[in-house]
Amino acid sequence: MNEETKQKIRQKIDEIKPMLQRDGGDVELVEITDDGIVKVRLKGACAHCMMSVMTLKIGIEGYLKKEIPEIKYVESVE
Repeated sequence: MNEETKQKIRQKIDEIKPMLQRDGGDVELVEITDDGIVKVRLKGACAHCMMSVMTLKIGIEGYLKKEIPEIKYVESVE
């Protein structure tokens, strides 16, 4: 994955943050692998919420893959 695409991913993560922060949560970008895997850390209320899997897969991953098709998937790390 080239640097321009990685920068676009960073920008899109920053666009998602305010929505999560309104509910007491947050997301931190941990790593973008060269083969299209985006690793994030859910923080605050999102870290322990029962809906965190939906937030990750439907919210974050769905949005990022729609905007940047090169992304294979988004994974949460501790």
